[in-house]
Amino acid sequence: MVFSSTVFLFLFLPVTYLVNLLLPRRFSNYWLLLTSLLFYAWGEPVFVLVMLLSIAANYLFALGISERSPKLYVTLSVVFNLQLLGVFKYTGFVVENINALLGMNIPVPAIRLPIGISFFTFQAMSYCIDVYRRATDVQKNVFKVALYISFFPQLIAGPIVKYRDIAAQIDERSMTIEKTSVGIRRFIVGLAKKVLIANSLGIAADKVFALSPEAVNMPVAWAGAICYAMQIFFDFSGYSDMAIGLGKMFGFDIMENFNYPYISRSVREFWRRWHISLGDWFRENIYIPLGGNRKGIARTCLNVGIVFLLTGLWHGAQWTFVVWGAFHGLFMVLENAGILKTDKWPKPVALCYTLLIAVTGFVMFRADDIAHGANLIASMFAGFRWGMAYRAVLYDILTPTVVVSAVFGALASAPVVPWLKQKLPAKLCSAAGYAASLILLVLCVMSLASSTYNPFIYFRF
Repeated sequence: MVFSSTVFLFLFLPVTYLVNLLLPRRFSNYWLLLTSLLFYAWGEPVFVLVMLLSIAANYLFALGISERSPKLYVTLSVVFNLQLLGVFKYTGFVVENINALLGMNIPVPAIRLPIGISFFTFQAMSYCIDVYRRATDVQKNVFKVALYISFFPQLIAGPIVKYRDIAAQIDERSMTIEKTSVGIRRFIVGLAKKVLIANSLGIAADKVFALSPEAVNMPVAWAGAICYAMQIFFDFSGYSDMAIGLGKMFGFDIMENFNYPYISRSVREFWRRWHISLGDWFRENIYIPLGGNRKGIARTCLNVGIVFLLTGLWHGAQWTFVVWGAFHGLFMVLENAGILKTDKWPKPVALCYTLLIAVTGFVMFRADDIAHGANLIASMFAGFRWGMAYRAVLYDILTPTVVVSAVFGALASAPVVPWLKQKLPAKLCSAAGYAASLILLVLCVMSLASSTYNPFIYFRF
C-alpha cells in the first residue's frame, strides 16, 4: 500500500509542501518528481520500475512521433501501453477463460497489479496520442514528462489529466495564499467524504454483500445496494477532491472529475457527470475515431456499445465489470436511439429512472461474480420476505452511524452547498466554510486514529 493516512497527513504532505515552498522555482519540478516517485515506491518498491519504464518509453515514443515517423511511433506507443496494461491486469483473466472454454489446465499466473496502473498508463498513452494529433507540442525535457505522469496527488486514482491541460503549469505556475487556502479546504472535503461517509457506508455494504442469498430480502438488498452506490461515489469523488485540492496547494489546476452525478435525469447525463476524465478519454480516443455519431444511428449505437464494454473491462479483469459496462451501454443505446426519451419525462420520473440504473448497475460492479450479483438484484425486485431473522439483519446493517452518514451523503449528493452560496452573503459563506473545514478535519483525524487502513476503491484499478 502507499503511505498510511496518518503518515501522509502529518509527515509526507507537510514536508513536501514546505520544502517546495522554500525551494527556488527552478528546482520545484525536480522536488515534486522525487517526492512523487517516493510516494509510489513506498508501497510499490518494485513496481516503481514499471512506472519509470512507462515514462521512458512514452517520452521516446513522443519524440519519435514529433521528429521521425508519426504513425509508426504512435502505433508503438499504443501497443506498448496496452501490452503493459494487459500483462499485469488481464493475463490471469485470459488464462482462466481459456481454461474454462477449452477445458484446459494452464497454470494461472499470480501477477500482482501495480496500484493505479490503469490511470498512469492511460495518461501516458494520451500524451503520445495528443502529440500525434498536434494537440500539444512534444516535451523534450524527460523530467517534465515524468512529473506529468507521476504527480502524486492524482497518480493512484486520477483524474486522468491531459498533458495539453497541464503543460503550461509544469513550466510556470504560482502558489498563492488564496490558492493554498482553497486547496486545503478542498482536500479536507475530499478526506471527509472518504473517512466520514464512504467508510461508514462501506461497512454496511460489505455486510450485505457477504450474506448468503437466503439471508437477503428486499429491504436488506436495497439497503446494501444504496449504501454501496453512495460509498463508491464518496470514495472516488473524495479522492478526486483531495487530488484537486493538493494540486492547487502546489500551484496546479486539475480538472473536475465529478459533477453531482446522482441528480442526472438520463444515463447519458450521468456519464457526463461521473468520472468525467475517463469519459473524456474514451470519447476522444475510442468513440470519435470509431466515427462517433457521424455515421448514422446504427453505427452510433454500435460505437457506444463498444465504448462501454471497454469501459467495463478497463475497471477490472472480471466479467462483472464487463456486464456492468454492457448494462450502462444498453441504456445509452436506448437513449441515443430515441427509444427512451427521458427529456420528455417528468423530472422526478427521469431522476428515479437514472438512479435505478446506477444503483442496480453498481450491485453487479461490487459483486464477487455474476451469479452473486444476479442473486442480489433478484432480491431487490422479486418477492418481499419478512420475519425476525430479516429484521435482525436489517437492524444490524442500519446502525445510527450508517443512517447519519446516509443522510449527510444524500445531502452532499445534491448541489446544496452551491445553492447556499448563491443565497447567503459571501462573508458568511466564507466564515462558515472555514469553520466547517476545521470541524471536518478534527472529525477525520479522530476517525483515522481509531480505524484500520481502508484503501480507496479505485486503488485497485
